[in-house]
Amino acid sequence: MKPMTEFTIPFVGLKVATHHFDYKIEQAFFEHFEYKDFNNVKVDVKVALTKKPTLLELHFKVSGLVNINCDVTNEPYNQKINNEFDLVVKFGDEYNDENIDILILPHGSYELNIQQYLYELIILAVPIKRIHPGVKDGTLDSDILKKLEELSPRLNEDKETHEENDPRWDKLKKLLTDK
Repeated sequence: MKPMTEFTIPFVGLKVATHHFDYKIEQAFFEHFEYKDFNNVKVDVKVALTKKPTLLELHFKVSGLVNINCDVTNEPYNQKINNEFDLVVKFGDEYNDENIDILILPHGSYELNIQQYLYELIILAVPIKRIHPGVKDGTLDSDILKKLEELSPRLNEDKETHEENDPRWDKLKKLLTDK
């Protein structure tokens, strides 16, 4: 996958200090990754890069809305997301991203592309079970909800209909008491 240049930070010319970068993520970003679970995306990303003499520290903060489909009714709704992540970038002999919190870049590297970190941070901010707020509070009027209600087992049925005595069970119950 070709890296998106707007998410590449050239850190070699930066002073030893904290630098701030702001990004606006929209649906086209996820189309680049061929991720189709989101209907629409409006997410703000703030990145604080602290450059030190021997390493870089990055603090990512994402917040915004993603429009996704409900797992119960398949109705689209806006899900608020908030997430943060810290990354330490060190320099070594070869590229290594095996540790989730530490990235090792080869000596002589002059830029860092953060698009993969942003992608994962936004994806992981969305809840695993996606339920429309109208389902939780009962305000959503949906054909699927009505059908689910119709097909759900009834818990408050008359218990008398289930407690009719069956002579076969009576004989088995008698075996339990005969010892």
